[in-house]
This record gives sequence, structure tokens and C-alpha cells, in this order.
Amino acid sequence: MSGKSGFSKVSVVGLGYVGLPTAATIATRGVPVVGVDIDPEAVRTINSGTSHIAETDLDVILRAAVGTGKLRAVTEPEPADAFVIAVPTPIRADRSSDLSAVEAAVRSIAPVVAKGNLIILESTSPVGTTERMTQLLSELRTDLTFPLAAPNASDVMVAYCPERILPGQTLRELVDNSRTIGGLDDRSAERTLEFYSIFCRGEMIVMSSRAAELVKLAENAFRDVNIAFANELSMLCADWGIDVHEVIAAANRHPRVDILQPGPGVGGHCIPVDPWFIVEAMPDKARLIRTAREVNDRKTSFVFEQIRHRADRFKRPAIAFLGLTYKPDVDDLRESPAVAIVERARKARLGELMVVEPHIQVLPRPLSEAGDVRLAGLEEALRRADIVALLVAHRAFRRVPVQALAEKVVIDTVGLWRGAGQTVR
Repeated sequence: MSGKSGFSKVSVVGLGYVGLPTAATIATRGVPVVGVDIDPEAVRTINSGTSHIAETDLDVILRAAVGTGKLRAVTEPEPADAFVIAVPTPIRADRSSDLSAVEAAVRSIAPVVAKGNLIILESTSPVGTTERMTQLLSELRTDLTFPLAAPNASDVMVAYCPERILPGQTLRELVDNSRTIGGLDDRSAERTLEFYSIFCRGEMIVMSSRAAELVKLAENAFRDVNIAFANELSMLCADWGIDVHEVIAAANRHPRVDILQPGPGVGGHCIPVDPWFIVEAMPDKARLIRTAREVNDRKTSFVFEQIRHRADRFKRPAIAFLGLTYKPDVDDLRESPAVAIVERARKARLGELMVVEPHIQVLPRPLSEAGDVRLAGLEEALRRADIVALLVAHRAFRRVPVQALAEKVVIDTVGLWRGAGQTVR
């Protein structure tokens, strides 16, 4: 029934920044993959051999996978040997976890799950989510047994294995990075190890599902705490009139000090979200983690207030915002502090607002709806601007000549242009 890999067909549920590269990578290993997504346009695009997300080299392997018939996309799940759930797990406005996409994915695959199947949750999730997912499956499919009720003797195996990838390097990191395998029982863990051996060269560490869930949250909370230190230091330096980058560079000469670089806040699909899963579960104990999140959110407000304070010097200033994505040299806008800053500037009607973002073609909503923010080329924006706010350290911005910033108010949040113009950090 199964091929050399032990799997004759794999289903990947959710074809976004994690699911699509995963599906394409498995397919290039010769294993047939059916990808499932609720967006018909994404399905159509993928079946044409084109990616609907920007990721280095993804189009190349996607065309190969679709062209050989090893990968196809559908809107409704089909029977398979293994199901990989890779759907979004955002937070709500009150910072509680929103697991509705995971629940919807579970409900969608339940009718086609069969004896001998493996189900893997990859979505970053609060501790205990894999168990809750399995409980829901057992309620939907009373004709099958699952690991919680029948450890090492169930009809269906279940595990948690979070993605650990960096946008822009996804295809390499899918293969090379280590994995934490959280099986609900030993049998599930062994089968999951067999599955990831299809394409993973990194070390695979087996643990409980709860431990694996917390590992992913701990990784991103750790990074958030370290970024918060740099961002808080930058706000202190601004009040003291000190160059924070000079301070950090000198402090990092100590052999046991490695302070990160500050920025306009923290963005992306992981770091601004995942720590709240810990805080939600343990609000009275996760005090440092909560504070770090609040510091990084406050940095975004701090940057906006600096821009607004400088804008008050002008009747109607032209303001150029350089960069909109959450990190350099990608097209990913998820949770981007730059987007939040521009949106606040729009609502405050600070002046003529220009966005320079070489990695997107159209502004995201709500920036695109009001008509008082526009995309501009770098040369025009620098020529017209009274205030230049550098929000993302794209490679394209490193080549800006110092003379182009002369007599401008420069708010450099990433330390790319030290000494240029009337710099405020």
C-alpha cells in the first residue's frame, strides 16, 4: 500500500507560508501530496504551478511538483495516509488564542480519516492543543480509536511537530532545521519520525506533545524578551539624547554580552503572537514574558509619537515611510509594526504620506482604502519628503546616498543611516 517512504499519499491542510513549501518539498521527494486550502483562488494558482506567496525558489520546486503530478491542490480533504495541519493560529483583540482554524481543519478531515492514519499538527499552538484536537476527533469519529483512549493501540496516530522556519529561507530550513516531535504515545512518535525522515536532515527530538508545544512558544518568547531589552534601551537612550547603536556596539565588546539591535517593534506571524499563548495560560506567573510583549508593542507607539512630534514642526509635511514588511527583504506584512505606524499616521492626518516598499505592488488594507497614503518610488519619496522614517532595513535602502538625506528630519529605527541628516532614533 505504501511506497518506499512508508506513505503513499500525504495531505497538507493549509497552503500558506508553511503548508505550501512543506507540501512542495514532500512532493519533490516522490511522495504524492494533495494540498487543501479553503481559498479557491490559491488552489487555482497552485495547480497552475505558481505560488501565491513569495518565497525564495518556491516557484521552481512548485512547478516541478505540479508538473510531475506529485502535487495538486483541492478545496476539500481527501483520504490520505498522513494529514499535516498547517493553518493560522492568531490571537484575538483581547490577546486570547484563536484556534478556530485548527478546529475547522479537524472537522474537515474527520470524515476521511481512516484506520492507520497519522495526523500531525504543525500550527504553533497553546499547550494542550494537540490533546484537545484529538478529543474533538474522537467525538467526530466514534468508530475509530485515538491515542488518548488507547495509548499505543489506537486506530489513528496523532502528534505535534511545530514548524521552525524563517521566511526567505523556508525551503532550506524545512530540510536542515531540527524538529521536536511530540507524539501522544510512543507509536505516534515513531510514525511521525518516519514521516519527517522523508525530507528532514536535522536532528529530531522526541518528547510529549505538551513539551513540544511549549518548546515552540519558549523559542519565540525568548527572542521577544531579548528584542524587548534592545527596544527598551533605545527608548531610554532617546530620552537621554544618546546614540543607542553606539552604546550597543560598545557593550557587545564584552565577551559575554550580545545585545540585539532595536527596531520599530516586532512583527511576523510568530513572535508577536506566541508569547501571549503562555500568558493566557499562566497570567499570574508569565510576568517577564508579558512585560516583554508590552515593551515591544510600546516601541511601535513610541516611534509613531516621534514622527508625530516632528510633523508638528511643519504645516503639512511630506513624510516618507521606508519599508512596510515585518522584516527586511521579504513581502510578508503579517503583524508588521511598520504597517501599524503608517496606519496611525493616516488616522492622525499627519500630512502627505508616501510608502516606499520594493517588495509589494499594492498597499494592504486599510491603507489602500482611504486614498491618503500612496506607494512611491524611493527617488521621488526622498526628493519630496520633509521627514524620512526608515522602518525596515531593506537592502535597497542601504544604498541611499547621504546627500539625499541632507536637511531632512530622519527617523532611523534600525540604525542603517547613523549620522545622516537630523537623525532621531
